[in-house]
Amino acid sequence: MTDGNPQSRIPSPESRIPALLLSTALGVGYIPFAPGTFGSAAGLLLWALLPSSPGLQALTIVALFVGGSWSGSVAGRHFGRADPGQVVIDEVMGMLMTLFMNPVGWGGALWGFLLFRAADIVKPYPANRLERLHGGVGIMADDAMAAVYANLALRVTLALSNWIIG
Repeated sequence: MTDGNPQSRIPSPESRIPALLLSTALGVGYIPFAPGTFGSAAGLLLWALLPSSPGLQALTIVALFVGGSWSGSVAGRHFGRADPGQVVIDEVMGMLMTLFMNPVGWGGALWGFLLFRAADIVKPYPANRLERLHGGVGIMADDAMAAVYANLALRVTLALSNWIIG
């Protein structure tokens, strides 16, 4: 229960630690340059460590979206910005979504990495609108949409390369 004081809605420093650890991908977001790129690289590493089970990958993506929405909201209040640069859990999830159900090795995964970074930076419609959603949901939703575009672009690239080569 809050007492009406806006400060009472801000979690204590101790209770923010789990949210900040998750939202910054265990501190990756604190890298002072290109945190989104390093967050995407963390997503690439997580993809490499996960079993190739589509069910487990889908569950991980959903868990990251839910956990990222919560932790992104806490981090937004902590850093005093709607979408702080330190929050990179959205890029981690975006990389998993980009590579989801795409039969690629490391070469294809790196291509997916570049496609996702491009889509995340450009934010084609409706990704640019989704980032306006409130709190952590907005932080996660625009990267999820960018990842859908990157996933589809990766599929087209794979189909074209198979058609040209094969």
